[in-house]
Amino acid sequence: MDWPKGIGGLCYGGDYNPEQWPEEVWEEDVALMRRAGVNLVSVGVFSWARLEPSPGSHDFAWLDRVLDLLHGAGVRVNLATPTASPPPWFGLAHPDALTVTADGTRLTHGSRDTYCVSAPAYREASVRIAGELARRYRGHPALAMWHVHNEYGTGCHCDHAAAAFRTWLRDRYGTLDALNDAWTGSFWSQHHSAWEQVMPPRATRYLPNPAQTLDFRRFLSDEMLTHFREQKAVLREHTPDVPVTTNFVFGDWVPVDHRRWAAETDLVAVDHYPTADPPQETAFAADLARGWAGGRPWLLMEQAVVTYTGHRMIAKRPGEITRLSLSHVARGSRGVMFFQWRASRGGAELWHAGMVPHAGEDSRIFREITELGALLPSLEEACRAPVEAEAAVLWDAEAGWALQAPGLPSAGLDHTEEVRRAHRVLYRGGVTADVVHPSAGLSAYRLVLVPALYLISDDDAANLRRHVEGGGTLVVTYLSGVADPCARVRTGGYPGALRDLLGVRVEEFHPLPPGAALALTGPGGEDLGTGTFWSEHVHLEGAEALARYGASVPAPGIGPHDAGWGAGAALHGLPAITRHRYGAGTALYVSTRLPDADLSRLLGLEPSPLELVRRGEWVFAVNHGDDEQQVPDGPLLPPGGYAVRRARQG
Repeated sequence: MDWPKGIGGLCYGGDYNPEQWPEEVWEEDVALMRRAGVNLVSVGVFSWARLEPSPGSHDFAWLDRVLDLLHGAGVRVNLATPTASPPPWFGLAHPDALTVTADGTRLTHGSRDTYCVSAPAYREASVRIAGELARRYRGHPALAMWHVHNEYGTGCHCDHAAAAFRTWLRDRYGTLDALNDAWTGSFWSQHHSAWEQVMPPRATRYLPNPAQTLDFRRFLSDEMLTHFREQKAVLREHTPDVPVTTNFVFGDWVPVDHRRWAAETDLVAVDHYPTADPPQETAFAADLARGWAGGRPWLLMEQAVVTYTGHRMIAKRPGEITRLSLSHVARGSRGVMFFQWRASRGGAELWHAGMVPHAGEDSRIFREITELGALLPSLEEACRAPVEAEAAVLWDAEAGWALQAPGLPSAGLDHTEEVRRAHRVLYRGGVTADVVHPSAGLSAYRLVLVPALYLISDDDAANLRRHVEGGGTLVVTYLSGVADPCARVRTGGYPGALRDLLGVRVEEFHPLPPGAALALTGPGGEDLGTGTFWSEHVHLEGAEALARYGASVPAPGIGPHDAGWGAGAALHGLPAITRHRYGAGTALYVSTRLPDADLSRLLGLEPSPLELVRRGEWVFAVNHGDDEQQVPDGPLLPPGGYAVRRARQG
């Protein structure tokens, strides 16, 4: 389905919350939107209490006026179902539908996302309000898209969730014997003899069952997807020609497998709020969104005009709003959207910035917003060609969830962070990479990086073999291929399912103390940098050693008696980085964490602050550095400069 309905070029706008303002502000909003070049706004995301002030009693008059105003100004509407924030009356009428935490605490109304997605009353109320909106606005000329819910990610451990979890497990495993096998139920007497004994992973005495917690994350993803599908069905019934989506949110706390969800939406839409390194984080988020979208255009649904570090709100540098937006567009977004249009004057997010800040239109932010709105229409032609990616980084939500379980060999193991690290090295080396699932087709990539892919299925392991057999290069890092999809260790030596492909067998893990490092040496004794965080006892079984472990590198505060520091002596001279010829290709194994500079050198990359993305005949170039940068066969960009130019003809 084409999207958004009625907008031929790039989308530009953001979340619009007119219900927070008196009506006299609405006219000013519409005038400023026209001035800024806004053509799409999301409306109604958190408006349930205004749309249905009491059970079954609806007030659509204010929303009618808003949509008519927007239509008169040529602004299309991404109309939301408000189910992420039920009104106060709902919790009083249905206290059993409020969220219960893992420790048994039932939350109360007072924020957003306080509901159980498995509660029948919540599901029924969600479909009802979606149906009311669909029936009323199905013919409204401003309607361009439907926006279901907001940032799905709320889990619950109540009895409703427990019953739904048992149903999900029956569908997945069929029998209790199969469930007990998948969960290794004989350990710690966790063998279930009746389905009613199976519970969500609630607070318990010691370490929870890792397979149970992993399956619960899978269940929550599927349960929320069912909630999305139910609303999508009623919206599609009344408006079959209007695309339906929801906004994906990043974070390991989110129990949503967005890759699987992507097929259920008419477009992939993402929210992104970078923190420490906005240019690199933006590139990663955009490449990940493009991977979820299967290479199709996607939409940046939310970003902010400031940077949120977790501790501070920092104004973006002059031009940074445009540079980061341009990076999203270069990497496949069919537009630029923000949260929110006008900064709120009260409420929990009154300090969340807006396209119109508290200072109003006479502000640097709004001037930059207006300049960006004038720039975007000129990029339409350049955005028609697909993004060209020569490398891929493999990322799997379930592998990341499995590494969040307690009881692992080292604290701080994080699949997503390792994926970000690998992507960062490629990005800084000028390589555009797709971020894709291990099951994706890999034949188009000359290089595939596999960072800490803890879980892997037999089918996905075979997919990696085919890539290398066909002539590709594969770089696998530590703790990959170790466990099966039930989070059970593959015995016989690590890295489990990938031993034959990599030509190695790992006998032992040697996690390193924080701050510790081991020297790495080449075949001739040359210095190849250091390994940190993790090390392994690697045996060669067909591979050759590119680097071996050397002596421990002195570090402040770490002595020879610190736990794990004996790895330097235990591993001295043993393989650390290996290479294995397999079919027509090559598979490398990196058994330790390499600093960015060392991984970059291994991959033969030269870091640069110049971001280059190619789309057919076009090149997007952004200089994120403090010095001038030369675009290949193009202009010299000043610090903070950017260019979009046709690179080749024909």
